[in-house]
Amino acid sequence: MMGEQREKKLKVVTIDGPSGGGKSTVSRKVAAALGYTYLDTGAMYRVVGFQCKRAGIDLTDAAALSGLLEQLEIRLLPPLHEGDDVRVLLNGEEISAAIRSPEAGMLASQVSALPAVRAKLTALQQEMGQAGGIVAEGRDTGTVVFPDAAWKFYLDAPPEERCRRRVAQLRAKGQQVNEQALLAQIIQRDKQDCERTVAPLRMAEDAVLIDSSNLSAEEVAEKMLAVIQGLEHC
Repeated sequence: MMGEQREKKLKVVTIDGPSGGGKSTVSRKVAAALGYTYLDTGAMYRVVGFQCKRAGIDLTDAAALSGLLEQLEIRLLPPLHEGDDVRVLLNGEEISAAIRSPEAGMLASQVSALPAVRAKLTALQQEMGQAGGIVAEGRDTGTVVFPDAAWKFYLDAPPEERCRRRVAQLRAKGQQVNEQALLAQIIQRDKQDCERTVAPLRMAEDAVLIDSSNLSAEEVAEKMLAVIQGLEHC
């Protein structure tokens, strides 16, 4: 019976959770260990937010937003260097660095609450994952995008810990960071993501919760792989 249930599941790993919990790093490690493709859904929302701001589109202007989405072509490419974020192309233009700022993260949270945006990107993500063999990370990959995923995880940590990690990451790239302002942004983004009407941030009922507060990315990945390998041997 377990084998039959397992066969009905998509060969997909979903890793959801709030901003700054280490999802991207862990997802890359899990994908590499399994030989799967890493799908950074958050980057796709950052692209939409970035393009809306660049085009001066009012998010309440449904017609303008629809036109932007129709012309949107997003490609996710492997990073040039191990440990880097995925490379992102918007209509052939690389905008990888431009979408990784805290401001771009807040814009992503705003556009992700819009039904038209979620419908467009969810369809794209499902198309990318229909053949299986992917690790998808984001806010709703286990609840909305891939509800039939074989393995689901929810990665969490307190806002202060997530802020500390993000500050270290940005400073390592030579960027100046206001820690208090960044913490306020993280808390505000958590609120926006959890309270939005469409696909709010929440843990799937069948997901495994992992608190990464006292764990390295390697340790979190090992925990996830242990769960995956255990299920595969049922």
